[in-house]
Amino acid sequence: MHGLGQRARQASQEMAVADTAIKNRALLAIADALETDRSQLKFVNTRDLDAGRERGLDAAMLDRLELTDDRIDAMIEGLRQVAALPDPIGTIDDMKYVPNGVQVGKMRVPLGVIGIIYESRPNVTVEAASLCLKSGNAVILRGGSESIHSNQAIARCIQQGLAQAELPEDAVQVVETVDRAAVGVLITMPEYVDVIVPRGGKGLIERISAEARVPVIKHLDGICHVYLDDRADHAKAVRIAINAKTHRYGVCNAMETLLVHQNVAQPLLRELSGLYSQKGVELRGCPVTCEILPNAVAATEDDWSAEYLGPVLAIKVVLDMDEAIAHINRYGSHHTDAIVTEDFTRARRFLREVDSSSVMVNASTRFADGFEYGLGAEIGISTDKIHARGPVGLEGLTSQKYVVLGDGHIRQ
Repeated sequence: MHGLGQRARQASQEMAVADTAIKNRALLAIADALETDRSQLKFVNTRDLDAGRERGLDAAMLDRLELTDDRIDAMIEGLRQVAALPDPIGTIDDMKYVPNGVQVGKMRVPLGVIGIIYESRPNVTVEAASLCLKSGNAVILRGGSESIHSNQAIARCIQQGLAQAELPEDAVQVVETVDRAAVGVLITMPEYVDVIVPRGGKGLIERISAEARVPVIKHLDGICHVYLDDRADHAKAVRIAINAKTHRYGVCNAMETLLVHQNVAQPLLRELSGLYSQKGVELRGCPVTCEILPNAVAATEDDWSAEYLGPVLAIKVVLDMDEAIAHINRYGSHHTDAIVTEDFTRARRFLREVDSSSVMVNASTRFADGFEYGLGAEIGISTDKIHARGPVGLEGLTSQKYVVLGDGHIRQ
């Protein structure tokens, strides 16, 4: 692991000064290599799938592990999209003259070496590598043991692309051992690694956060809320509440708690209940909700802070927006929360007072995603408040340094 770190540090110095055209050439060459090796990628992936079945992996895990033609197409398209994005490195913002006569601004620079730890999904190997390369970083990738053969095959395509563009092949390295001790070493090498990004279940992220000696970009839970105000458009409220919960269940930006103003609770909840029932969603409600919906199960205190990642929804009827905001800030995970209202003043207040990385007005929480935000892709979502917050794209993988331009100026 220390050898990987040393080589990554050396490669990061070359990547930091790499020309945009060369980085784009590498990304497009990786896309071509994936296309050329498509059959081999799927063949190698079957080894991981067969091993996963023998180990008793559930259907959801096997689905995330599988490399289909559509997923390979998406990987290739993602590389091309990242190549088309503006390069943030070297851009100078906020340049201005200050009273002493010099010009002061901020230049965007790479973070250096990024360690990414993730589970099951081999397409993350390409997503992470592409964003790190375009932002001038080197990256050490440690995927799950269940996808080791697929990750190694994808890594070979990445190495081909780097070599073709004459960039250091050590700019992207995949940890080849499945020994969990490797993770423990990776997250305690601040001399080689500048930041860690864990992508996986809560257990993995909690372990990384507790043990890391390197800064971590992470989120633990996606406890997302939608608040239906009494000044909401009824049709919009129903459409958003259904989409936010049922579009996909096992994702961090799915709604887990629905808050409804008491003045509109009866008509909205009765309509929503029928629609949720058609989709097999179990409803767990506060006492008022259970009075309105006899099919709802009484919610416990734990339900308000639960990330179900499945067809279960907690519902609470609130007195007003004050109670809704207080509930979100107490029980939420600072991920994504939304209000549905036609009242501009209330919408602005909700945006100001809800303490989350993404706050939305009249839109589904499912939009909390780097691609949907126009970032091209994302390395993950951060609920931290320092450095990066929300979906982390190219800019989130950079830092800034002050630049000063003078003409012989000296301090008096």
